Amino acid sequence: MITITAPVWLWSEGKGSWHFLTIPPDRAIEIRLAATAAGPRRGFGSVRVAPTIGGVTWRTSLFPQKDGGYILPIKAAVRSKVGIAAGDTVSATLDII
Repeated sequence: MITITAPVWLWSEGKGSWHFLTIPPDRAIEIRLAATAAGPRRGFGSVRVAPTIGGVTWRTSLFPQKDGGYILPIKAAVRSKVGIAAGDTVSATLDII
């Protein structure tokens, strides 16, 4: 289990917008090691995870970044249940699946 604390940020383009947490490259090493132990990774290096924020757990994928880190998308339903928005700093626990 890996715990990350980071601000929620908003990416918006066209009609869509998404909320993310950034996982820095120094923490990404732990994720890559755990993902390797869990089995083959999915397309383009994404890593399947079961994140938990504020007691709410869901399944998604971490997406790799050019700097070696990852980003974690946060679903609208999760943000609503936990009461978080862009700019809030939150802690997320990641279970690699």
